[in-house]
Amino acid sequence: MKYSIVIDKDRDEEVIIYAHSPNETVKRLEEILNQDSQELIGYCDDEMVIIIPDKVICFIVEDSRCYALTDKGKYLLKQRLYQIEEGLGERFVKINQSCIVNIKMIDCFKTSLGGSLMVIMKGGHRDYVSRRRLKAVKERIGF
Repeated sequence: MKYSIVIDKDRDEEVIIYAHSPNETVKRLEEILNQDSQELIGYCDDEMVIIIPDKVICFIVEDSRCYALTDKGKYLLKQRLYQIEEGLGERFVKINQSCIVNIKMIDCFKTSLGGSLMVIMKGGHRDYVSRRRLKAVKERIGF
């Protein structure tokens, strides 16, 4: 595979990939580019913070507002949950209608007699996997 890098301060940054077919290298490059392009701004009290998606434990909806939970706190986001989900890629999974979790931040799963599955995150946040999302979550996690 050939590649070239041109450093030019006067041009907009652009990445063009020519490939014969979609392969693992192209997918990895796409994930890297998506990580850099996803920029989230969170609000906590009177402060505005740039949030790195990899540091987010989960994204939740409470009282019709979207929040990012991190180890440093809970930040209000201006985007809707579906807008955030579009830019996150493979490292996150939607577990129910109001929660998207970072797969690397999952501490453990607990099951109940009724068959429901609870996700316990490293920051202590707990949420249930909906029946509708159960199959997708199991496939993504590797159950």
